[in-house]
Amino acid sequence: MSSGTSATAPTASDLRRFRRNLQGEVDSASLYRAMAQAEPQPQLAVVYQRLATTEDAHASHWEQLLQQAGAPVPARRPGWRVRVLALLARRFGSALILPVAIGREAADSTGYDQQPESGDGSMSAQERLHGRLLRAIAGRGDGIEGAVVARYEGRHRAVGGNALRAAVLGANDGLVSNLSLVMGVAGAVMSERVLLVTGFAGLLAGAGSMALGEWLSVQSSRELNERQLDIERQELATAPAEEAEELALIYQAKGLPEDQARSLAGRLLAAPDTALDTLAREELGIDPRARGGSPWEAAVTSFFLFAVGAIVPVLPFLFLQGTTALIASIGASAAVLFLIGAGITLLTGRSVIWSGARSLFIGLGAAGLTWALGRLVGVAITG
Repeated sequence: MSSGTSATAPTASDLRRFRRNLQGEVDSASLYRAMAQAEPQPQLAVVYQRLATTEDAHASHWEQLLQQAGAPVPARRPGWRVRVLALLARRFGSALILPVAIGREAADSTGYDQQPESGDGSMSAQERLHGRLLRAIAGRGDGIEGAVVARYEGRHRAVGGNALRAAVLGANDGLVSNLSLVMGVAGAVMSERVLLVTGFAGLLAGAGSMALGEWLSVQSSRELNERQLDIERQELATAPAEEAEELALIYQAKGLPEDQARSLAGRLLAAPDTALDTLAREELGIDPRARGGSPWEAAVTSFFLFAVGAIVPVLPFLFLQGTTALIASIGASAAVLFLIGAGITLLTGRSVIWSGARSLFIGLGAAGLTWALGRLVGVAITG
């Protein structure tokens, strides 16, 4: 492990940070050793023990930096919280404190990213790996499922409900926001021309904002995934044995015996074409071909879905006038709100009537509130 010392002498603040890092690593190592001792399944006990060994190495790194700076090095003694957790693990089993360990790793996963003294990035990568291992253990069954192994080999591509959810919620956002905008203006001034301009302006502004936000989100995710893939590619080229070891640990965490986990990891990494694909999916949770999806596709889809909902309260003002147009706008919006609520039951399994009525009540409630506010503003302006 690279010492990663900075070019200038560490400040008093740096030394305090080194000691905090050291204590965190000591606590983590102690916790993992307690979990290893309390774990009845040998393959998982091995995983916990190896995590403890890695944390011990991290602790040695911070001790070395303190020694190089001529600062006193505190004794390795876990904090009282970790000692209590260790007692609970020994008494009730490692599964009891597994969620706590996951939470600690989630908090630590980016702790070293902005600390140049942590070295070449390997410590940060190892901390993130620990989090993935613990989450894999938390989600494991009695053994690794055949469908899981098949997914590693690219034979199954599951499509969840995210697309349907995005479609339903995107249209709902467009409808509720534009209906509220139109009703707010209608409360202040009843003019078909003004309401048309307001409605189409709200549609374009809202859809454009949604599209831009979605583009930035997906593009940022792609850039992050590409950076992680580049790091993984470099690690695979420079330290293939370590990558194989990490992959084997992941499979052990999912329930495979150690010899089978090592064998599977070796076979998957032996083929250069599949090695990066396998590591990306297992260690990073990234599809290396999709890399988070297309930002342009996401932006266009978001724009269209929002616009579909936002056009509903505006259309009646193209063909009708006065109170008739307003009533038609509310009626059409109410019908679509109910349908959207009913569509959500495809994801939730709840009652169609209940979900539709809830969506209708919330949407019309928001529109009624903005209409009342618009009415107050209109009265105040006109005197």
